[in-house]
Amino acid sequence: MNPLKTCFLITLVTFSLVMCKTETKTEKHPFDATFTGVYTSVDQDVSACGEYPWVRVINDGNGTDAILGKFTHHFDFCADMDSGFYPGKQMAAYLIDENNDTLFISSAGRVMGGRMDDHPEHVISFWRDPFKIMGGTGRYAGASGSGMTDDYNSSLDTNSHHHWVGTIVLAAEKKN
Repeated sequence: MNPLKTCFLITLVTFSLVMCKTETKTEKHPFDATFTGVYTSVDQDVSACGEYPWVRVINDGNGTDAILGKFTHHFDFCADMDSGFYPGKQMAAYLIDENNDTLFISSAGRVMGGRMDDHPEHVISFWRDPFKIMGGTGRYAGASGSGMTDDYNSSLDTNSHHHWVGTIVLAAEKKN
């Protein structure tokens, strides 16, 4: 084959591959989730968490966010009942939207007894800790972000009450 034709073909193939590449763009959105949880289990689980004062906590519930819409959540983690620190050896935490797309999250900190001045009178314990968005499935594949929790337990019910504010970065794939 003629060297000029070979050079032309190589250039044409290279140009075609470059033009068909997938470019990942991101979109940054406010994350402002409000949700309520039910403690479905708070038990000693030596295999998962170790000896007391470490216990395994499972919390499930639902809420809303502008990006996720209505969602359910599942938290499964180890907590130190004496100090309030969480998670211990393990944490599984995710939110599932109405399309069954899952957003994986992580949080660590400490539950404190009492309440802050800006909390309602019925707050008996609270935690304000950082959270991270760790990707997900479906529309949350490749998602990232972070923020702060503002959570509490109440004397009015046995639920946990959550308000998480931060930023979520979603990947938006676009072909050139």
